[in-house]
Amino acid sequence: MDSNHFQHFAPIISSLSAAELDGSASINSKFRLISEGNIEVCYVPFEYINLNARVVIVGITPGRTQMINAIKEARRQLDKNADAKSALIAIKSAGAFSGAMRQNLIDLLDFVNLNRWLGIDSCVELFGNSANLVQTASVLGNAVFIKGENYNGSPNMTRHPLLRTQLLTHFGEVAKALPEAVFIPLGDKVAEALQFIADQGLLDREKILEGLPHPSGANAERIAYFLGKKDKIRLSVKTDPVKIDKAKAAIVKKMAGL
Repeated sequence: MDSNHFQHFAPIISSLSAAELDGSASINSKFRLISEGNIEVCYVPFEYINLNARVVIVGITPGRTQMINAIKEARRQLDKNADAKSALIAIKSAGAFSGAMRQNLIDLLDFVNLNRWLGIDSCVELFGNSANLVQTASVLGNAVFIKGENYNGSPNMTRHPLLRTQLLTHFGEVAKALPEAVFIPLGDKVAEALQFIADQGLLDREKILEGLPHPSGANAERIAYFLGKKDKIRLSVKTDPVKIDKAKAAIVKKMAGL
């Protein structure tokens, strides 16, 4: 874990006004790492890597809300004089999944028997007593904004030079640090990025567990079909059962191989 960025930004975090901690417009300028054209990359204190993790849940990038919440937690840690490592662990823990997304994710992971591979009763334990087994991460570890809006996968991060550098330098470090872990991408764009990382020799392709429906509450129908809770005949035209069935079969086979 490289805490140099955190140590650099700690005095800035400690000096933020109440308005800035609530996400005022000036926050980006204080945490900007690099900008190019309409792309802006801002520091988020998420660099802690749990070296005991056996599963890595991977999103695309911290959004503005995650960035602000992480900075608020960093401020709390700094106000009580926590050391850098303790602060970064607490910040990472504060960013764990919550609400419907967490339960959906647990249901999906248990369905493909990840809990058995981990030796636990249910993946609900990843958010409790077995939190030491999980690492949450983003393929773009710092917040990326396009024209001030959260990055959503466009431009393609594996092709755009600035974003590709961010992907390789940040997530490449995570992948190299956790060679025995299983990596679970949330969404097609993240899965594509992980395959790109594997192409560079930084990640074992067999450890990428792609194809799970995104656990967002907005994806309820795809999740229900994947879990066998909704029949094919009752699906809306927005859900492709063939694609889901193919992904499910591949994931189950890969888990059996592990």
